[in-house]
Amino acid sequence: MTASRTRHLVILAMMAAMACLSVFFIRVPVMPGAPFLTYDPKDVIIVIGGFMYGPLAAFTLAVITALVEMVTVSETGFWGMLMNVVSSSAFAVPAAAIYKFRRTLPGAVIALVVGVSLVVPVMLLMNYLIVPIFMPFVERADVVGMLIPIFLPFNAIKYALNASVVFIVYKPIVTALMASGLYRPLSEGKPGRIHVGVMLTAAAILAGLLLVIVFLHRGGES
Repeated sequence: MTASRTRHLVILAMMAAMACLSVFFIRVPVMPGAPFLTYDPKDVIIVIGGFMYGPLAAFTLAVITALVEMVTVSETGFWGMLMNVVSSSAFAVPAAAIYKFRRTLPGAVIALVVGVSLVVPVMLLMNYLIVPIFMPFVERADVVGMLIPIFLPFNAIKYALNASVVFIVYKPIVTALMASGLYRPLSEGKPGRIHVGVMLTAAAILAGLLLVIVFLHRGGES
């Protein structure tokens, strides 16, 4: 493996680990009785990874983080994992795709606004479709009544907050990584190149992290 790919692997594994740990340790319940309505900053890290390496990296980070969350702290199982993958991807992947071709300050603003604008209606649809499945005691009519007064402001505030944090911290983080020699864009205006083999290796490392977290989590419950 070349030095460049090694750097990419280190950063991706580090970001995936940070996203997983943020889910594990920073979960803020928003609404009693609805455990799936929690705030965590994982999407900030996923978007930063997407800005650095493109939409494929953002999607991979979203899937890995959702899988870790499902087997550790989530109370909603597969359906919650599916909603997490969709929500993170709907936010991070379009933003990363736009920023990939317009790596400027206005481009970052447009990318984040588009990400927020897409994920909010997507999550309204997902809540309408999925919530009655993993919460069978909630009727679909009840979910419809919650869409505008509860789910809409929750998702709008959550993703607007995450977008604001990305906007503030992305440049300092990338600058620090470049100064350390860990990150090098291909050229001005282009993201760092990501190789499929690097993505698979990072996923394998995170699978090991996943097993360790599950073991520690279950050991703590026994």
